[in-house]
Amino acid sequence: MIPKKYYQTVSLLIIIGSIFYGFYSLTPSAKIEKTSSLTEFSADKALLQLKEITKKPHFTGSEEHEDVRNHLVSELEKLGLQVEIQQQMAVNQKWRAATNTKNILARIKGSGNGKALLLLSHYDSNPHSSLGASDAGSGVVVILEGVRAFLAKKEIPKNDIIICISDAEELGLLGANAFVNHHPWAKDVGLVLNFEARGSGGPSYMLLETNGGNKKLIEAFQQANTDYPVATSLMYSIYKMLPNDTDLTVFREGANIDGYNFAFIDDHFDYHTVQDSYERTDINSLNHQASYLMATLSYFANADLGNLKSETDYVYFNFPYIGLVFYPFSWVIPIFAVCAVLFFVMLFMGVLKKKLTVKGITRGFYPFMASMLTSAALAFFGWKLLLKIHPQYNDILQGFTYNGYYYIAAFVSFTLAICFWFYKSYFIKRTKQDLSVAPLFFWLAINGFVAFYLPGAGFFILPVLILFGIFFIAKFSISKVNMLLLFTVFSIPVLIIFAPLVKMLPVGLGLKMLVVSSVFTVLLFGFLVPVFQQYKDHKKLSFVFLFIGFMALISASVNSSYTVDRKKPNSVLYVFDSNKNEAYWASYNAETDDFTKQFLGENLTKGSYDGNTTASKYKTSIQFHTKAVVINMQKPLISIVSDTIIGTDRKLTLRIESPRNANKIELLTKTPIYFKSFMVNKEPVRNDRNGKYVFSAEKGTIMNFYRTSKDEILEIEFMVDKNQVIDIDVLEAKYDLFTNPQFKITPRTEMMMPMPFVLNDATVIKTNLKF
Repeated sequence: MIPKKYYQTVSLLIIIGSIFYGFYSLTPSAKIEKTSSLTEFSADKALLQLKEITKKPHFTGSEEHEDVRNHLVSELEKLGLQVEIQQQMAVNQKWRAATNTKNILARIKGSGNGKALLLLSHYDSNPHSSLGASDAGSGVVVILEGVRAFLAKKEIPKNDIIICISDAEELGLLGANAFVNHHPWAKDVGLVLNFEARGSGGPSYMLLETNGGNKKLIEAFQQANTDYPVATSLMYSIYKMLPNDTDLTVFREGANIDGYNFAFIDDHFDYHTVQDSYERTDINSLNHQASYLMATLSYFANADLGNLKSETDYVYFNFPYIGLVFYPFSWVIPIFAVCAVLFFVMLFMGVLKKKLTVKGITRGFYPFMASMLTSAALAFFGWKLLLKIHPQYNDILQGFTYNGYYYIAAFVSFTLAICFWFYKSYFIKRTKQDLSVAPLFFWLAINGFVAFYLPGAGFFILPVLILFGIFFIAKFSISKVNMLLLFTVFSIPVLIIFAPLVKMLPVGLGLKMLVVSSVFTVLLFGFLVPVFQQYKDHKKLSFVFLFIGFMALISASVNSSYTVDRKKPNSVLYVFDSNKNEAYWASYNAETDDFTKQFLGENLTKGSYDGNTTASKYKTSIQFHTKAVVINMQKPLISIVSDTIIGTDRKLTLRIESPRNANKIELLTKTPIYFKSFMVNKEPVRNDRNGKYVFSAEKGTIMNFYRTSKDEILEIEFMVDKNQVIDIDVLEAKYDLFTNPQFKITPRTEMMMPMPFVLNDATVIKTNLKF
């Protein structure tokens, strides 16, 4: 037996251990285990491949991109596979992008005639500086090594297995678009396994994509028996909040093909940068991806892929050793209704039997509400203040800073300190039953919203059910000390399931979500009120967490500066306006540094040189510009091939050639423009809603065309109303700022890197066209 004086210590250790295990159980070991078995996945072999394909940036159209493609083709051929390069012009309406894609395809023939399993990842890196190790070199090498191990078993699968290493995903899911809309194999696909990354580490999350219900997909995934499943029915809702899709989205939207995304998102600050390197790739994450592939490949290679459609949705969440726990959406409202009735019955009976008091219940809301409002306000305004203190954070467009984990720890600790502080006197004066009513009410209210508006979060009912259990037990004559440990043990499942969400939300959605983490921490504290009420020295615990919070904040401050391993992102463009014969230096940085000052100087102008400029997917706009000396550059050759009036319509064909071999041609409009049809090099923009070629642009980007060869010509054909005002800017960009001999540039220091998501290190020629 444990001595009574140690019960509080044991309880606290159980809570800390449960939280730790909640994180620890999400991923496999980072250890690279040497394996002599040819039929097992070798992380060592996968890493050798990753190192080979991520030596340099390899964005679509670059020479390195071709080198990576040739290497991957060679590796697939070594496995005895016949490789096909699908070359196809592709256009994506949503992402306003087009290019000539080159997908790498191979097929393993199965013994049956059913639907095929498709393994998917992309081999292009993000323009123009990302090394693409995690995104998505990790996915490519996991597939390569996984297929090698699978073939080594010399077992013939029931289903065909298609390997699609897609091109131009970073430009707008264009390789997937080309495959779905043009390749004959697309109609054979029954399921897609897509391997992605949105950071360079952390657990890999399984994210479903389906147009129907997820019932059979969840049941099949559970049957696949993956070792470390990390998935909840809430994750897909969060995933859809992010400003990006994956290649799998094209399969779902364009061909009604279901699938699973497997993606890791931690260390989001490396995403799309030169720091997305082989050296910074988390081995844990690579092993996690491999665990998904090996289990799902073995299962779905022999499963009936034509029987995965369903109209029923499941609530689901992962739990160690069990895998996925799931139940139908149809249970969510009844469970909530029963819990709501039980809540009011419990209140009535508790007051009637004098286990609860009206005064105690009312007073119990005071510390809970005070903790909630104070913590939320501190997180919200605290982050705003930190952005003022550290304006350089604004240049990290991912929204998650290098020291972001310290900020999560700081604000969670401050929240716990606030909770213990507000509750310290109430823990002494009020019973645990009275104090538990307020958090139970809020958990129940959240589940009321969930039941009717967000059933994917239906598993949030678990804390409510456990609190009901605690209330039930509290009515019996069990000693106070025994109840402390019993209630602590009851809390373990909730802590394991919900504690990782406190970290996941700001990591996935940016540090602006610290306020949600704080609110969620208060909810978890409220859930543990029956435990904490039995602790002693609540004031001391408040100071302990306050101290931890300040230490984390100090650590964040110490690590707020840029170093070789935490590089500062910066940007610069040289823009020549051919109509005005004027040139500008421009930058997307919120503040200048030694690198950008050599272009912008001291007399820079805030804002953009023009109201109609290219922006990132995060709506980042040019922050500073200054006039520059005009240099000699070959202008694009723009010609009107045809201009015809057909009834009430006007049909135009533009031809744009690039004598200087630019990387990208962007068309922008200054006024709203509505296209009745729109084609890029004979490939139409598709409107999936009605099958007609309808396209519009209110202001800004109409289309980005990424050139992939020296002599490639862009031909745009479109039809508009004959009275449509057409005022278009053509921006022709080339990533040659550092190679152009007309510029004398001091390179970035080793503590700097090109800013991702924006046009960077480029010379741009702007030409305005009015019709």
